[in-house]
Amino acid sequence: MTGDYLLVLTTCPDAESARTIARALVGERLAACVNRIDGVASIYRWEGEVRDDTECLLLVKTSAAAYERLAARLTALHPYEVPEIVALPVARGSAGYLRWITAATA
Repeated sequence: MTGDYLLVLTTCPDAESARTIARALVGERLAACVNRIDGVASIYRWEGEVRDDTECLLLVKTSAAAYERLAARLTALHPYEVPEIVALPVARGSAGYLRWITAATA
């Protein structure tokens, strides 16, 4: 049962794009919940230079069954040319919460 759930990470350039993406993913039942963490400091290499930007981190709770559709929709909605989409398996979770994710993404 626990291998059926994922925590997907993505970063957005600003709160407005993060809110739009989060609302779409939850509204379209691709995610049960999305937490938005504003003000994340990101240092990364892009197009040959080291960048230092402030971004919004989204923590997306979803089912493994919804992942491919979620990733495709996230890519379509995202303003970045190459959005971060990293899925981490949920090793453990409360049974009630995991059931809720299943119901919310069905």
